[in-house]
Amino acid sequence: MTFSIQPTLENDRVTLVPLQETDFEALYEVASDPKVWEQHPNKDRWKRDVFQIFFDGAMQSKGAFKIVDQTNGQVIGSTRFYDYDAAEDSILIGYTFYGTAYWGKGINHSVKKMMLDYIFQFVSKVNLHVGTTNVRSQIAVGRIGAEKVAEQEVTYFGEQPKLNFVYQIDRTKWNGIRENYL
Repeated sequence: MTFSIQPTLENDRVTLVPLQETDFEALYEVASDPKVWEQHPNKDRWKRDVFQIFFDGAMQSKGAFKIVDQTNGQVIGSTRFYDYDAAEDSILIGYTFYGTAYWGKGINHSVKKMMLDYIFQFVSKVNLHVGTTNVRSQIAVGRIGAEKVAEQEVTYFGEQPKLNFVYQIDRTKWNGIRENYL
């Protein structure tokens, strides 16, 4: 099946725009806050040189987005689709972060709904890697109906392997709960 893992996606709150090299400074402005990374597997991503490696991996993934606030045009974070597996009919969503000013405002909810609505046109399962200490993200993916199915060592681009939980949601379950997720 041919589909794009880096389309432009838009709703009334945010736009997901394919990440470009020229987006580094605007995205780093968000990422330079240590609080953003305190529960993530790599807590040093707020450092410019560490974030540069993260950004390089995002660019090489060809599935990364900058997330733009519709109300003011500001870059507020990033997410991506990655590791499409045709044999498993699955893809991963992850590497998501938001500026702290957008925490608790329903932005992640809005972004994940838009991504799932789009990608379930093409795959039957979505997996999400979540760091074992990232309780905030574990709660968030549980709210979209994803269930923990495994633990896996994940080697992030240019970083040491870290233990992650693997969460999964399938198209059938999503279609059954998405109306309640509006």
